[in-house]
Amino acid sequence: MNRLVPEGALSMLSDLIERNAGQVLTPDRYWRVETMLAPIMRAHALSSVDDLVAALSAGGNRLLERQTIDAMLNHETSFFRDQAAFALLTGPALSSLRESRAADRRIRIWSAACSTGQEAYSVAMSILENRRQWDGWDIEIIGSDVSTSVVEQAREGRYSQLVIQRGMPITLMLRYFAKDGEDWVAKPELRDMVRFRQHNLLDPVENRNEFDLVLCRNVIMYLLPEHRPRVFRNLARSIRPEGLLMLGAAETIMGQTDLFRSSKDYRGLYRFDADQQHLSAA
Repeated sequence: MNRLVPEGALSMLSDLIERNAGQVLTPDRYWRVETMLAPIMRAHALSSVDDLVAALSAGGNRLLERQTIDAMLNHETSFFRDQAAFALLTGPALSSLRESRAADRRIRIWSAACSTGQEAYSVAMSILENRRQWDGWDIEIIGSDVSTSVVEQAREGRYSQLVIQRGMPITLMLRYFAKDGEDWVAKPELRDMVRFRQHNLLDPVENRNEFDLVLCRNVIMYLLPEHRPRVFRNLARSIRPEGLLMLGAAETIMGQTDLFRSSKDYRGLYRFDADQQHLSAA
């Protein structure tokens, strides 16, 4: 497969992703389009991408549209992804939040665009590994993604041998996952720490000032430039004053938002700038 998809079909599919997720179908992914969509075409008895585009253009099939969007979004993730950044996050950064939130002993963490849940579960495992420090704390971890199919996978907490080995120390795998046939499934202790829900980053969160820590890694880079300020505005609305935001290693706030400032203490992390709070309300 991997044949070059006609330009007209690519244009329609690109527009579909942009309208629904604010993301761009980059040229480096064009050659994979037919492979990504092959399961959808088989399920709906469509023989080509052109037939799929025609069915989408006819309208009225929301399931087909949602499945097509899900298939074309980038769901790349792994456990403890970017280990240096993760160690900073779950070590000094979380310790700082523990000090600043000591009065109410409550922390809420949001793994935005969590894909199949590895990032959220990695945060949960890091906290469980240091549970004495968090004794008596109310800790809530939320994972969200625009794709309903990956959210369902994340809730199940089921991973193949190949997937679970990516970044997962074997000691943690054996401690927090149980073998089930060819797969590994998160044990209740781990799964109970995380809640997953469908959410589009182009949409505001339901409640303002919810989260102390927001992970939005390797997402901004896939958004069209005109959508990035909107997403940063929604993130700013979601985070508590002096809360922390972590982006991917190749992402930055520079030239894209005034709602956050670089952390003086933790490279690669950003703090919500309460002085600019009026901008997030705009």
